[in-house]
Amino acid sequence: MSYERGNVARMAGYVYGEQPAGSDIVKLNTNENPYPPSPTVAEALARFDVATLRRYPPATADDLRGVLAGRLGIEPGNVVATNGGDEGLRLAITTFVDPHATLGLAEPSYSLYPVLAAVQDCTVTKVPLDAEWRPPGDLARRLNAAGARLTCLVNPHAPSGVLLDGETIARIANELDGVLLVDEAYVDFADPEREHDLAPLIRRHDNLLLLRTLSKGYSLAGLRVGFLIGDVGLIQPIRVKTRDSFNVGTLAQSVAIAALSDPDHAKRSWRAIRDERARLADALRALGWFVPESQANFVLARKPGAADVYRSLRERGIFVRYFDRPRLADCLRITVGRDDENDKLLDAIVAIAADQRCDG
Repeated sequence: MSYERGNVARMAGYVYGEQPAGSDIVKLNTNENPYPPSPTVAEALARFDVATLRRYPPATADDLRGVLAGRLGIEPGNVVATNGGDEGLRLAITTFVDPHATLGLAEPSYSLYPVLAAVQDCTVTKVPLDAEWRPPGDLARRLNAAGARLTCLVNPHAPSGVLLDGETIARIANELDGVLLVDEAYVDFADPEREHDLAPLIRRHDNLLLLRTLSKGYSLAGLRVGFLIGDVGLIQPIRVKTRDSFNVGTLAQSVAIAALSDPDHAKRSWRAIRDERARLADALRALGWFVPESQANFVLARKPGAADVYRSLRERGIFVRYFDRPRLADCLRITVGRDDENDKLLDAIVAIAADQRCDG
């Protein structure tokens, strides 16, 4: 006998990237930062008083929210800390989408979104992206017609890495009847010359919610710290009503503040990743792969036979991400690694291509 709710029994869970073990593995499949966090993180861990763990953490992470607000030029009341970005997504759906109501998505996109929608037992309306991985001009009209209470857009887009500018985001927010959540998990890796910053938009759009995380840009994926920013009317019900009590631990808050105190270290890793991203994309293009311009810490490479290349790379201990889905069946999403990891990947792709020619 099953005791699951009916909608949970019918759904499939999120399929996360493999977490292979071994020192000789090249792991380019889960968009982690290949560089370690700031030394301030180690210092914070060394001086952390473990006796404090017997007590619950600061419930609303006021110190952390203050640091984040100061960095973004907003007020602490515009910020809520979350247990990783994924909790922020769950909280947004729980807060703004009734069961059986509609969640709006671009397609393709982050595959966790429809899983969280299934948990909430809400309907999903997907609007296909165009050939350049951008939403169509009538996105808002179509989602309004579907009654979307919340729309999720990942920007830079996953899995392509394409970045929508602030003007486009503002237009969509203005046209939507419901809440627009822009998932900025990868925004730290955008080229600085683009001067991309959506935070000021929350003052003009009371339906705009931005999701950020310290997992990628600050090399803290194992810590699970994220945050949502938006108008107080969006943030307060999450912080006061739907957020789990004590949702971000004492250690996590302390280490996150330490990491944020050294932005120069993080920026050096972002610069290194941008440089390697450009080199990796150019090298893949020279090998016959189509790679759109990415503003994230990964690239999407398309070529017929990508599934075979994925399997061959895996046999060599090199892990990238393959999605057996429409529009992505000939694509590999490749996290930008260190230069030595990227070299191993490229050498392996050359070797695989040579083997395929011999077999042919």
